[in-house]
Amino acid sequence: MAANAIIHKALLNISNMDVHYYEEHNLTLAQHPSENNLRLMIRLISFVLNANDKLMFCKGISQDDEPDLWQKSLGGDIEMWIDLGQPDEKRIKKACGRSDKVIIYTFKESLSSIWFKQIENSLSRFKNLQIIYLNIDGDIELLHKRSMNIQCNILDNELTLMDESNSVIITQDIYK
Repeated sequence: MAANAIIHKALLNISNMDVHYYEEHNLTLAQHPSENNLRLMIRLISFVLNANDKLMFCKGISQDDEPDLWQKSLGGDIEMWIDLGQPDEKRIKKACGRSDKVIIYTFKESLSSIWFKQIENSLSRFKNLQIIYLNIDGDIELLHKRSMNIQCNILDNELTLMDESNSVIITQDIYK
């Protein structure tokens, strides 16, 4: 954790009707000094979309050899590697070689499509790679607080996040 990291607490009540996953997660997130509020919320969304008891936040932004989130087996093998943004091809190749499944969530519309068009052809060889653009309808940063209590509902591949006064809908566009 970075020396000047801001600590956030998030109580997530997740109801994923698509895969019949219904759990409450009490999470602690460290916001790196260089990480903005939007990116922190995208990390939280990534957790919700892949939630299980083995999924963990990593050093990600402050560490080159770790993703933003990962799921490891009991033996220490990386089962799922989750990165955010637009990583370079070298990082993607490394992730695909180390993990059974790699998911990249991209979220800045204009940057995402340009980035994907530039590296699309070189990614076809990675069979364990998914690239997903998160389309956010609403102001996700209104949900950002030091202490968050968020209801997370997933139905028909659409995620709705709600707190006591705000709601946001996230849909996913599959790039790869």
